[in-house]
Amino acid sequence: MKILALVPGGIGDQILFFPTLDDLKQAYPHAQISVVTEPRAQTAYRVCKSVSKVIPYDFKGRNSLADWGNLIGIVRDREYDVVISLGQRWTVGLLLWLTGIPNRVGYAGSSGEIFLTDAVPLKTEQYAAQMYHDLLQGLDIITPFSGLQINVPKSDLAWADREQESLGVKESGYILIHGGSSQMAINKGIDKIYPVESWQKIIEDIQQRQPNLPVVLVKGPEDQALITQITQRCPQVKLTQPEDIGKLAAMIAAANLMVCTDSAPMHLAIAVGTYTIALFGPTDPHKLLPPSERAIAVKSPTGKMADISPDEVLKRIWGN
Repeated sequence: MKILALVPGGIGDQILFFPTLDDLKQAYPHAQISVVTEPRAQTAYRVCKSVSKVIPYDFKGRNSLADWGNLIGIVRDREYDVVISLGQRWTVGLLLWLTGIPNRVGYAGSSGEIFLTDAVPLKTEQYAAQMYHDLLQGLDIITPFSGLQINVPKSDLAWADREQESLGVKESGYILIHGGSSQMAINKGIDKIYPVESWQKIIEDIQQRQPNLPVVLVKGPEDQALITQITQRCPQVKLTQPEDIGKLAAMIAAANLMVCTDSAPMHLAIAVGTYTIALFGPTDPHKLLPPSERAIAVKSPTGKMADISPDEVLKRIWGN
C-alpha cells in the first residue's frame, strides 16, 4: 500500500501530526508513507520514523498552474492508494481529486469536502495532535491517541553528549531556554516573543537560587537579535546552536527543565518528556499542549507576551 499525507504548516504542525503517521504505520506496517509539506517544514522528518519520503510543496505560495501540474504529476506517477489531508481549502480538495487517488480522507465541513471520499468531523476544541489523529477514523482505524513521540538519530544523541561536555553541563544538568519565534509568525504579526527584560529577571533568579545549575540558551537561525540582547544582560548563560532538529531534540531531552515560548521546540520537549514551562500570548494552550503534569502553560492575561509576569513564570519553575 502507498499512502500520502498532505500536511501544510510549519515544523510544529508536522510534529503534532507524527502520532497520526505512527499509528497509520502501525495499522499498515508494510505501507510506504509519503508526506507533502512546505519546504520550511521538511526538516521535521529527521525525527519521524514512519515516513519514507518527503515531497516539498509551498502550500501558501503563489503557485502557478505549472507548480500544480508538477505536484499532481509526481503524485500520479507514484500511484498512491490513500491520501490524508489536513488542508481544508477547496483548492487542496481539488488537488486531491485531480491526483486520481481513490481514497481521499479529510475534514467534514471544509470547503474541499466535496472532493473527499471520507470526511471526518473536525473537533477544533481539543489538543491539535488529537484533532489530527481523528483523521484515522476515515480509514476505520480506531486507535487511542497516545501522545507525541519522536525518533532521535543516534548520531544526534552523540552530538548532544559532546555538546554538554563542551558546555560543562554534563554532570550538573541544565535549564534550557528557547525564547525565539519562527519568521513565519513574525511575518504574520503573531506575538510570540517574550521581552528580553523579562527573560533577564527569570535567568538572574535561577542563577541566584541555583548557582550550580547552568542556564543554556538555544540559538536558532532566526534568533540572533534576541540572543545577543540576552547574553549582553546575562553574560554567565551558556549558548547552544544545534544545526538540525535532531540535535535540538537531543539537547532538550537531556535538560532538567525547558522554559520556552509557543514554538516547535515546545512540541519537541513534549515529545521527549522533558518537564516544560511554556509561555503563551495570543495562542490557546489547551489546543497546543496535552493534559500533563509535565507540561505547564503560563498564559498571558491580556493575550500579549509582554504582559506575562516573570514572577508568575518563576512560581511555576519553583513550584510555589
